Amino acid sequence: MRNLILIILFPLFVLFWLACQGGEREAELPETTAIAEQEKEAEDSVPEIKITSPAFVQGGTIPARYTCDGDDICPEMSWKNVPEEAVSLAMIVDDPDAPGGTWIHCVAYNISPADTSISTEEIAAGKEVVMGKNSWGKMEYGGPCPPSGTHRYFFKIYALDKELELEPGATKEDLLKAMEGHILARGELMGTYHRRG
Repeated sequence: MRNLILIILFPLFVLFWLACQGGEREAELPETTAIAEQEKEAEDSVPEIKITSPAFVQGGTIPARYTCDGDDICPEMSWKNVPEEAVSLAMIVDDPDAPGGTWIHCVAYNISPADTSISTEEIAAGKEVVMGKNSWGKMEYGGPCPPSGTHRYFFKIYALDKELELEPGATKEDLLKAMEGHILARGELMGTYHRRG
């Protein structure tokens, strides 16, 4: 009788022990997942800036005029929903589909929050804006020029609670570091481009 009881209880004990161990393993998972979720939560909680362009719509094709196959100029951008407490704006244009990693096409900062748009001429002249350095090593806008296939280009605007103490020529990494903890709102407009021929 005693042996029968042991035979019945032993599997139950093993199952209970495994369940406890599984709970411990779950609790001891790396924190990266939790951190990623927190970061996404923080990003989602930031108000959205609505960005539009007369050149293309969200997800649409960027006209050749604004690429290396045309005049290679920055398309005009307009935005709204910038928080009243914003002290400056920043802009990043990049291509995450580049074969060697994300390619930076434009970095700009300390744009006046009173501005609701930025023109081709302002970017070209560096007027009302401080220009950073792109992946070509130049302090200017460089248009889409994918080596093959269709690439996505993200035009991002950030509203900040301070004016950044960055000299002209800062990189995207410099800008992102300087903006940490100071982003009030953000928005992006994505366009695509595929070179013909």
